Amino acid sequence: MIIVITPEELVQNETEIINALFQEGLDLLHIRKPFIHSDEMRDFIQKIHSEFYHRLVLHSHYDLAESFNISRFHFRETDRQDELYKSFTDKTISTSVHNIETFNELSDDWEYAFISPVFPSISKKGYGKDSNILNAIKNRNNSNVKLIALGGIHEKNINKVVSSGVDGMALLGAIWENDNPLQIFRRCRQNVLS
Repeated sequence: MIIVITPEELVQNETEIINALFQEGLDLLHIRKPFIHSDEMRDFIQKIHSEFYHRLVLHSHYDLAESFNISRFHFRETDRQDELYKSFTDKTISTSVHNIETFNELSDDWEYAFISPVFPSISKKGYGKDSNILNAIKNRNNSNVKLIALGGIHEKNINKVVSSGVDGMALLGAIWENDNPLQIFRRCRQNVLS
């Protein structure tokens, strides 16, 4: 499974790129736009082809889900700890963790969890430079929740991630900090499938 996470800020031609990514085989898109208003989010979603709405995951503006038939919500680690997800029992939910011990304690309420940073982050310079998460994944003992690697993943290191035993990977900086995001996605996907 390959997931792409949007950048926090709006990017030129972003929804056109998103539609093209879906056409190239993108599994899920996490919409993470904490700084935009509800009307801006509505406009953003409307520019994505409706055939892909069932593959969108909201990080905020959950009230828009019904309008677009979106059934997937993501909750940050702090939101999980505050149990904000408990009122969304009819949704498929995901969360984030930063170590394998926390992941191993997750209940089966969660479809999957991001674990990060696997490698030094591309989008957050300096973040994750001393990470040992990829090595720690071997201590995984929770088989009820899918494990999705995040952080610094690109076409040259994605095979290391695949062979680590995760259930998928999430891309952010590799896609959005590149002049040709579609080409990078194709290369990553081709490496995963080969």
